[in-house]
Amino acid sequence: MRMLHTMLRVADLDRSLAFYTEVLGMTLLRRKDYPSGRFTLAFVGYGPESEQTVLELTHNYGTESDEDFSGYHDGNSVPQGFGHICVSVPDVYAACARFEELGIEFVKRPDDGSMKGLAFIKDPDGYWIEIFSPTGLKNIILGQSI
Repeated sequence: MRMLHTMLRVADLDRSLAFYTEVLGMTLLRRKDYPSGRFTLAFVGYGPESEQTVLELTHNYGTESDEDFSGYHDGNSVPQGFGHICVSVPDVYAACARFEELGIEFVKRPDDGSMKGLAFIKDPDGYWIEIFSPTGLKNIILGQSI
């Protein structure tokens, strides 16, 4: 067995696809419209679905223009549930400098709080994304700064 994908509902598919492909560097692997069901599925990731776990973005038609739609629950506000996804980068600080230049919203910068060297940003729907470097894992576990 292996994990295939995680699904996130998104209000504006074009905006989310731009974020995940242009900001996080994922590739759009496939997209399928279901007009009779009024939704579209888009799968993004860092490699083929046959080899990598990917992210499924589900867009329900109309949410991007519905003035009464207040957005999807991010799982981190009350009541808490889903927490975040995590992506690995070679250098957390360099990645965060780029996110800063792109105007990406941060939840936690690398040197905020007691856990140094990792960050959290938000996607367009407010879902949290942990930015992490495996080379920093040893230092974080040992409680040392990176």
